[in-house]
Amino acid sequence: MAQRTNVVNSSGRKTSPSKIQTGPTTPSAAASLEAHPTADSTAIIQVIERAALNPDVDIDKMERLLQMQERVMDRQAMMAYNAAMAAMQTELPSIEERGQTNNGCYATLEDIVDTVRPILQKHGFAVSFRIQTQERGIQVTGVLMHKDGHREETSMLLPADMSGNKNAVQAFGSSTSYGKRYVLSALLNITTRGQDDNGNAAGGVRLVTPFQAGQIQRLISQCPATTQEWFSGKYGSAVQVPQADFDKLRASLTKRAVK
Repeated sequence: MAQRTNVVNSSGRKTSPSKIQTGPTTPSAAASLEAHPTADSTAIIQVIERAALNPDVDIDKMERLLQMQERVMDRQAMMAYNAAMAAMQTELPSIEERGQTNNGCYATLEDIVDTVRPILQKHGFAVSFRIQTQERGIQVTGVLMHKDGHREETSMLLPADMSGNKNAVQAFGSSTSYGKRYVLSALLNITTRGQDDNGNAAGGVRLVTPFQAGQIQRLISQCPATTQEWFSGKYGSAVQVPQADFDKLRASLTKRAVK
């Protein structure tokens, strides 16, 4: 069984700084440490601290220890994120669709944010958005951050909303709000009461849910530029994909996605 060095020797006596080794750097030892990140993170820090006191320490081994520590910390952060997300999911309610257009109802961004903000805070999450103007439209990226450092993000490319005789500024604001609403819903797997067709119900076309739109968008971002151009020309954006096309489209994009 592998022994942890750098603390005591086989006789139980503390080793002197000049004889301190740089710790487990073999593949099996590294795998053992990364398999138990919570228990071994402190041990790695102690190894690094002791190795730093040794003027004869191997710099390459020191760098490998630092890289190992970074991987362990990343794993801890991801585990904390997943645990917090699982706990938060049980508390997120379905959002009432109080927003209205001439063609239907939808859950407004304000209602979504006001509902989820205290729940996010309780579980150590925060959300931010990045807005980028591109040649093909407006890209809205949502970033879900956890207090322990891990984060997830998803993006959505939207055309400018020129409906209702909007000017350029109003079109930008409308598309931005629309994108934030769907990106946030995809990140948190939020559901709304009733089908949110957002203006497409009158045409009898049932669209994908916010969560399904998020899945499609993530796949599109992994596909070659030619596939992205084809998708943009056929559907415009992920939220405009008909529900009837979802399964076939997801399978096709999965095959084309760059691994």
